[in-house]
Parts: sequence; C-alpha cells; structure tokens
Amino acid sequence: MLNSLYRLYTQIYPPRASFDAVRIKGFRSSRFAFPATDLNLTLKEETPALLNKNAKVYMASRSRERAEAAIQDLKTITGREAIFLELDLANLDAVTRAAEEFKSKEHALHILFNSGGVMNPPLELLTHGEYLMQHGYDLQFGTNVLGHAHLTLCLISELEAGAKSSPDGKARVVNTSSIATYFNTAPWIRWGTLRDGPERRAMSTRALYCQSKFGNLAFSNELARRYADHGIISNAVNPGNLKTELGRYASPLRQWFSSVFVQYSPDMGALTQLMVGTSPKAADANGGWFIPWARQYYHEGETQNHEVEVKLWDWIAEQRKGH
Repeated sequence: MLNSLYRLYTQIYPPRASFDAVRIKGFRSSRFAFPATDLNLTLKEETPALLNKNAKVYMASRSRERAEAAIQDLKTITGREAIFLELDLANLDAVTRAAEEFKSKEHALHILFNSGGVMNPPLELLTHGEYLMQHGYDLQFGTNVLGHAHLTLCLISELEAGAKSSPDGKARVVNTSSIATYFNTAPWIRWGTLRDGPERRAMSTRALYCQSKFGNLAFSNELARRYADHGIISNAVNPGNLKTELGRYASPLRQWFSSVFVQYSPDMGALTQLMVGTSPKAADANGGWFIPWARQYYHEGETQNHEVEVKLWDWIAEQRKGH
C-alpha cells in the first residue's frame, strides 16, 4: 500500500527537474518525427528545443490548419521551419500514407516521438458518433496504441538507417504512456474490448484509457526486446499531468480541480520526452520507464508483462495486414 501511494505521489508531485532543454546538444542532419494530437505540448517546448539545435523536424498531425499555424509560430520563435506531415492515427491506411510520404523525402529517421493520443471521450460518441475509429477499433486503443505501433513499424527501415548514421549507433523511439497505467488492472488487456461490442461498452471510458496507456508500455517494451540488435532503442514515458487539451472531455469541476492541484504547464511535460529522446544518459536505456521529471523508474506489473507484450505484438501484426 505504501509503495503504491509513493509511486503515485512521486509522479504527481515530482521533485525539481535536473534536465532542461538547454542541455540538448546540437544535431547534424538528424531527422525527428512527432505524431502529435496535442500541438500545444509540441509547440511549447519540444519542437523549438530541437529546431534550435539544428534538427530537421516533421510535425505529424491530423489538422493541417492547426499544424501549419503552429509551424508558423515556431518559425517566428526559432527562425527555423518544421515540416508538416498529415497523419490520422485513427485510420491505418492514413498512417500508411503518412509513412510513405516520409519515406519519399527521407531515408533515415533518428528519433520518433510517439506522442499523439486521445483521452476519455464520451463512450456513446465512441460507439455511435463520428469518433468511432474507421476500422471499428476502440478509439482510445486504436489511436493511442495501434496507430502509433503501425506508424513505428512502417518506419522500421528508416529507424535502422537512422541508427547506422547516428554517432552512437542508435535510433530512439519515445512512447508516451501515462500515470493512468497504474489504474489498469489484470488481465491488463481485455482483448474483447479492442473492437466495438458489448464487452467494450461495459467498460468505462476511463478504464479504456488506462488500458490503452498500458498498451503503450507493452508495445514499447516488446519493440525494445525485438529491435535492440538493430540499433533501435525504445522507451516509454509518463510526461506528467499537464494543462493541455487532452483533458477536454472531463467535467468542468474535474478540469478545475486538476488544473489547480495536480497539473503543470506543458513545457514541463516536454522535459522527460526530450531527455529520453536526446540525452546521452538515456542512450543505454532500452525498454525503460521514465517519469516526471526526466527520471528513470522501475517496472512493476502495471508497466511490464512479457506474456501480454508478446500477445499484443502478435495482435498488432494481425491488424496491420492489408494496410
């Protein structure tokens, strides 16, 4: 019990960060990709920090209008321009097209930040409305887990090329999970809920979100296991509780409470992702779990389960067929 309380406390109220974006070294011909649904977080800290270090950054988003506005703001801030990549993580064919567009422009990818996502949309909209994923998957698992996994695996050859051309011989994949993984429960993934149906509808949208955040970790861990020999390292992060649009579906009271008592500015959320993606200290970590602010933490049952990870990998492979 005390251990469970401590791991929540230390992530909700983390100590002062020892890492900041100023510590990032300059890059030569390095390519970065950001699948991001929350342009607020990407714009505030992550992308400017990389652009200022001469990185070539692809900002992947479903909304061209919002992304291009963000890119223009970034150009004003940094004098450098990110590149828009149209990406809808809720559509496997659209993910394939985005990957093919990237491949047509670049032969190597050095760091992939899997940072898009959706949280707690109303269950009835998930089931009946416009938010239902086009291929019939639960929106949260389909977007947060399957969409990112498909993109990553579409770009494996480019990541391998990135590893070969990196000074340390490694390409990095940073997978965004959440403290919500600790609220997921055994059997960790309820396979009958990944597509729409009675079993999924019996779960709360919050429980489905927690399940998807475990899924991010499970994919990250298995990717690390399978591609370490290819120079690809994969780690998962909890970026922290942040004041972003991700919580827009919460009640006004919950949004107010979170904002006042447990949430931080978006620029703080970028620290852990940037450290894992760029710091030499994280280069030897693979299959790791990082928490706010930029600290490596130990795995537990809620963040690691080899049997489920293998099963998820096989499930993802089956879903990708034909796309």
